Amino acid sequence: MSEPQQVSRLRHWVASLPPTLVDGTLAALTLLVQLWPFFSRANPWGGPWHWWGYAVVAASAAPLVWRRRAPVTVLLAVIIPTGLYDRVDQVAAQPIWYTSLVAFYTVAAHSARWPRRVMFVLTLLGGLLSVGSAETALRGVVLFVAAYAIGRAAAASRAHAAALEERAVRLAREREIEAERAAERERARIARDMHDILAHAVSVMVVQAEAGPVAVAADPAKAVAAFDAIASSGRDAMEQLRRLLKVLKEEEGPRGPQPTLAGLAALADKVRTTGLDVTYSTSGESRPLSPDTEVAAYRITQEALTNIVKHADATRADIALTWQDHALMIDITDNGHGRKAALPSGGNGLIGIRERAAACGGTAALGPRADGPGFRILVRLPLAAA
Repeated sequence: MSEPQQVSRLRHWVASLPPTLVDGTLAALTLLVQLWPFFSRANPWGGPWHWWGYAVVAASAAPLVWRRRAPVTVLLAVIIPTGLYDRVDQVAAQPIWYTSLVAFYTVAAHSARWPRRVMFVLTLLGGLLSVGSAETALRGVVLFVAAYAIGRAAAASRAHAAALEERAVRLAREREIEAERAAERERARIARDMHDILAHAVSVMVVQAEAGPVAVAADPAKAVAAFDAIASSGRDAMEQLRRLLKVLKEEEGPRGPQPTLAGLAALADKVRTTGLDVTYSTSGESRPLSPDTEVAAYRITQEALTNIVKHADATRADIALTWQDHALMIDITDNGHGRKAALPSGGNGLIGIRERAAACGGTAALGPRADGPGFRILVRLPLAAA
């Protein structure tokens, strides 16, 4: 393990300790350091050192236990006994600065702006007035300014770390929200696909089932074809629903292919089995579409044909795909009841067409035909290159 990593681990370990334990240990260390001259030196006056020195050192170290709870109060409680240390002669000659430096650092690191500025001025002025020589004054100013600067640097570091942590939490939350929105969009897409599959299959099956009994007596072969169409529509719907349900059950894994423009001709053939005369044509040079746009084109056409079968009472429907330079135009018309066909089926029919087109950056114009009875759906979908 490299040295920076060891320092980082040590810093995290110290930060994880209870603040009271850390401050108590710091107070004990400063007490030991400032008492050390009393044990390492002999009293030049003979006999033991005066008790006053022990008392002042202890009184200046004890408040450090509460230094983070009340920084300004602790600094005052440390400075006052420190200034009284030299009132007695028979004490060890030493600067009693350690506890004051720690308390001054704490004020710089943990106090608000104005309290720490006031204490900065008062502490330096009091120190300059109480010292006995210019050298001692200069040394004291340098030490206390350094302690203040280190305290401000520690405060800035903590603020920066807190800002980074807050930003990380915010980004994580934004990712969760985006994931939830993506899941909602996926559920909505699957719901639309299931609606399109079921609505189309059921519409075709209902029309064929209604025509079947009539055809049994008049044309048995046509009745057999109608029942075959019902079975085919049911099997196709079940297969597509299985794919969708498999996507819902499995987060990862193989997924069945989505419908594409190549399937529109087969879709028109299937709808023709209901008795609706469906024409399908394309013009222009075909161009690449994004996968979601291609699926949307198929589903829009499927939903339009479903609405015609269920609501329009039409005998003819025309599907025309026109490839332009930057878009694919899908023009679907019928000769049914016009405005009646505009009613959305189950609230998801024509509304779903608009939503699918908008989701791909396209547009959908829906309304009665201007050139005669019937309804028209004109959809513009942008090309992948655009």
